This record gives sequence, structure tokens and C-alpha cells, in this order.
Amino acid sequence: MRNNRLGCLTGTGIFASLITLFVLVGVAFASGGHMFSSGDLNAQPGETVGNVNSHAQISECKACHTAPWESAVMADRCVDCHTDIAEQMFNVAELHGAITQKNSSFACRDCHPEHRGAAAVLTEMNEFDFPHEALGFSLNGHQLKATREAFVCSDCHADDLSTFASDSCQTCHAEMDISYTQAHILSFGTDCLACHDGVDRYGDDFNHDQLTFRLTGKHAEASCTKCHLDARNIADLQFAPQDCFSCHQKDDPHAGAYGNECGVCHSPEGWLPAKFDHNLSTFKLEGEHAETACEECHVNNVFKGMPSDCYSCHSEDDEHGGKFGTDCSTCHTPSDWENATFDHGRTNFPLDGAHTSVACENCHANNVFAGTPSDCFACHAEPVSHAGQFGTECAACHSTNAWTPASFNGQQHIFPLDHGEGGNVSCATCHPSSYQTYTCYGCHEHNESNVRSEHLEEGISDFQNCTECHADGREHEGGD
Repeated sequence: MRNNRLGCLTGTGIFASLITLFVLVGVAFASGGHMFSSGDLNAQPGETVGNVNSHAQISECKACHTAPWESAVMADRCVDCHTDIAEQMFNVAELHGAITQKNSSFACRDCHPEHRGAAAVLTEMNEFDFPHEALGFSLNGHQLKATREAFVCSDCHADDLSTFASDSCQTCHAEMDISYTQAHILSFGTDCLACHDGVDRYGDDFNHDQLTFRLTGKHAEASCTKCHLDARNIADLQFAPQDCFSCHQKDDPHAGAYGNECGVCHSPEGWLPAKFDHNLSTFKLEGEHAETACEECHVNNVFKGMPSDCYSCHSEDDEHGGKFGTDCSTCHTPSDWENATFDHGRTNFPLDGAHTSVACENCHANNVFAGTPSDCFACHAEPVSHAGQFGTECAACHSTNAWTPASFNGQQHIFPLDHGEGGNVSCATCHPSSYQTYTCYGCHEHNESNVRSEHLEEGISDFQNCTECHADGREHEGGD
């Protein structure tokens, strides 16, 4: 006998299924769809969006939920109402933009679950990889607590994720090192987030040498509070002065006498010993000055306002008794006080010609220098051959090149100097008593032509006044 049964597809089965479906639809319609709801919506009032201020006031499920055959998803419904969040999601500098950048599959309900009751919180992120650094505090250094348990949001945020429990830092770090934590709070206050951002930038691995003020020498051993006293935030830390005097003014034994540039003498390697580079001053140390002890010039530690002229220090060493004045550098140099050289060219009597080879004592007898006369006659007393005829202006005939031969270079000579006997006539021949007077007769009276006889024959009685007729030294050609 053949079996014609089709199981549930029998007429009776199909009819029973339709009756069941009809009952279910009727119950769902009668209950308003609650049989499909996982729980009540949040009823906490907030910002008014689309005429409602809580999800509980939304009457239709399709306002948030989409049908399986729709291309839109539930997150699209969220941003349709929360337009400000939609704008944030396109800006990586904003919180929601950072979240979507880190997790492209992000859905709003991952952090904001619903249907958990009218009073349930709308934000839950313990199960979500939240980009905490977008809020200015990285969790890279806060993975495990002192008990080696993983951190959860409530450890720092208690029951409200929108607030931060400021004492949570102190509580947690005190379990790790209570002495350090208390000392740190006393130095920098309790507002940890004012300086720390979670990446331990200012922790044990902080490298001060990455800043403009490098820590070298003794500075590397100084505690932070030595320079950053009462700092309460990053601005306070950066405001610390970087000049020496601001920190070391109280340690200045010079009481400001050397100014406030401590680095001229001191270094970070140690406040003592100090070294002063005198070449940075207006008085550079050269020669024997460089080997002189500081107290030789800076008696009683007086440094400021010290004179820089030679005589102020060397007046006691002046063996000349001030005869050469007070400008020691005219003769002496810092290389050697004894090896003195005098540049006569700097005086009002420069040495040239034969004067350059004359020994100093020839003019400066008995080491008398001041007031030495500069005229020729004072040194070159008139020789006997002049017989007092040529005055004291030696330079009229002589030059510094050599005393002899001398040439007359004063007023133009009336007679040519090659007159008679090939120019070998001495000055005294024509100037027997003085170079201001002269005579021709003394020479020509006894010459071969017997001038006296000739002039008498010509009727010239005043034949001794030769220049009346022979003004240029030429012989008389026919007397008038």
C-alpha cells in the first residue's frame, strides 16, 4: 500500500500553520510590538533632537532600525538625528573622527547600547578599542594596574565616563611608590593631567638634552625642583629661566661686582674652580701679563673699574722718574719690560738720515730725555771754520743726510757759486767777517790785471764797491 503522506505539508498542517501565524500577528499587533523588543529605551532627558530629548520618546522602531532589504544600516539612522556627530566623523582631530579612522567598522551601538532600561547609561566602552589618545591622554602606559590587573574605564572615571576622578592617579601611584608619589605631589601639585599625557614624557626616561637647555656636569645631578620650583603645569615648566644668574644669584660671592654672566668664569662642571678668560674683556693679557697672578692687579679682589693704562700699575717700576711721561707703551711692550725700544718717529723730532745711527746718549746726556732741544745748533755747535759768521741756522747749509759736504740753500746767492777759481773759493774769501756782508776787492786787488790801477786810469775812484757795476758777478766791460 503506497504512502501518500506529505508530512506538515498536508492540508491539515498548512491550515494549522496559518492559524498559528495569524495568532502571532494578532498578539504582536495587540502588544504594540513589545514582544520583539529586548528592553525599554533610555529615558534620561538630554539635548532635544527632532522634538525628543530621550530615546524613550521615539514611537517607531523604524526611526532607528532598518529592514534587512534596505541598503542603509542602523548607524545611518543615528547620524540622521545626531548631525553634529556626523560632522565630527569627517574630522580626525575630533573624537568621533579619531574613532572611525582607527576602526572603519565602527558602529554607534558599539559604544552606545540601548534597550537596557530607562535608567541605564548610554555609553559603555569597556569592550571597545577606544582611541583614548584622541582625548589628550594615551593609555599606552596604563595597561596594567599595580596589582597586574587590566585597567577598566571605571578605575579612572568611576560611574560617569564624562568626568575624571582626579584622585585616581594619586591612589594608583601610591600603591606603586608611596614615598615618591607624596614627594611629587608636594612639588608639583595634584593636577597630574596638567603635565602628564599618559606616554610618560616626563617620567624616568625623560631626556632633558632634547630641549634647548642641556643638562651637563652638576646640572645633571640637580633635582627638578631646583629649577622648576612650584611648577604646576607645562607652561610653568617651560617658564623656568635658562640664564645662570637667575638660579645662582644667591651663591654669588662677588655681590654682582662681576656682572651677571656667570658663564664667563664658571661652568656646569662645577662652581669651583672658576676660570676667567681675560681676552673677553677690554684689556687682553699678552706676554708677561698672561703669567701675572690676578691679585697683582686686582688688589683686595677689586675687579670692576680697574684702570687699563700701563702707568697705573708700573709707576713704582718707573726708573726714569717720570722724565719720559706716563705712556709706557712708547718704549715698553708686555713681552718684556726690560727690552725697551723707543720709536723716535712718534715724537716731534723724527730721526732720519745720519740721525738714525746716532747713539741715544749723544743727544740725551746723563739719560735726560724730557726737554731735550730739537734745534740743530744745540747739538752741532758752530765749528771754528765758520768763525761765527753763519749764525745758528745750520739747516741753511747742512742736511741730516750728512754734515759734510754742505751746500748753501738759503736766499738765492747774488753771485754764481762757481765764481772764480773753478768754484773752489771758500766762503771766508768773500765773507771775511760775516756771511751777511761780503767783499770782492779782497780777492781782486792783487790779481793779474791790477784792478786798482785799471779803475783809476778809467776814472773810477770808488773801485772797492764792485757790485755797483758788477751786480751779477760778471767782469766789467767798459765803465760808465
